[in-house]
Amino acid sequence: MERPDRMTDLPELYRTMVRIRAFENAAEAASQGGVTAFGQEATEAPARVRGPIHLSTGQEAVAAGVCAHLRRSDLLTSTHRGHGHTLAKGADPLRMMCELFGRASGYNGGKGGSMHIADFDVGMLGANGVVAAGMPIAAGAAHSLKLQGSDAIVACFFGDGAINRGPFLEALNWAVVYTLPVLFVCEDNRISATTQSGPMTGGAGASARAEALGVPALQVDGSDVLAVSEAAQELVRAVRSGSGPRLLHALTDRLRGHVSVDPAAYRDPEDVAAAVARDGLARARALLLAQGRDAEVEQIERAADAEIQAALHAAADAPVPARQSAYTDVQDTGAGVWT
Repeated sequence: MERPDRMTDLPELYRTMVRIRAFENAAEAASQGGVTAFGQEATEAPARVRGPIHLSTGQEAVAAGVCAHLRRSDLLTSTHRGHGHTLAKGADPLRMMCELFGRASGYNGGKGGSMHIADFDVGMLGANGVVAAGMPIAAGAAHSLKLQGSDAIVACFFGDGAINRGPFLEALNWAVVYTLPVLFVCEDNRISATTQSGPMTGGAGASARAEALGVPALQVDGSDVLAVSEAAQELVRAVRSGSGPRLLHALTDRLRGHVSVDPAAYRDPEDVAAAVARDGLARARALLLAQGRDAEVEQIERAADAEIQAALHAAADAPVPARQSAYTDVQDTGAGVWT
């Protein structure tokens, strides 16, 4: 039996995971010209997302387990694969979907797209299309919180590919030197775009590099939402107490290709099958069903499906940005007159 003291948290954690999966399924199908309901086949869509998007399908347990212990006042930076973090932090799926569809009512007015969604009202500082670019932003935000005397913290999500880029070293070093309130979360899916990360990474990986810089690290099974939640609770408590940065190294799986239209033919079928067998969503669902909570599971899934389908169709019908809005939210280096 897995941590009975934590089982009471499982329904809400599962609810977050299901909402993320439903959003990703719908967004994926919309980018391919269809819509899908949770666990169902795709059907024709009233409109489509233009261009490929990066999905977090399979990594839901990390976002759900970490964000369950964040306050609204806490801040978060994300990656190009950031829909799950954004939803788990409390963002509105309708405004998110509108952004994917390039609609005026999207979080960035329809001009940022999937990789740049931000919602300062819930502390979501933004996803980022540049690998590791959110890490120095997180360190800067954490430094600001410390200077303000705030008890808020920053959660910084990044992938295993980011640890081979300079911002990883810079951000962790800065956080250590100034004892900053930041929790670094490595979503280690062991693949960087289309290439396995292992052969490209020297040493023992994210945890070892963090420890070498003086950042205490904790490795966890990122497909076990209860384990992630338990580890995150411990690390968030340490960071919030003023003990400085911590790193959560979550071993997880990306169940889709690099982008939504990528069939991932470069991946070993056996590796993909093993990843599917470890799916954190199915694992959490099985635990709930084993407790005889079938009706609750069905209610959670139906509610998530209804919410995301409503957001999908509303986004498809929402107005596109006015032509004049091209001159808003950008640096004005001239007259800024529409011609």
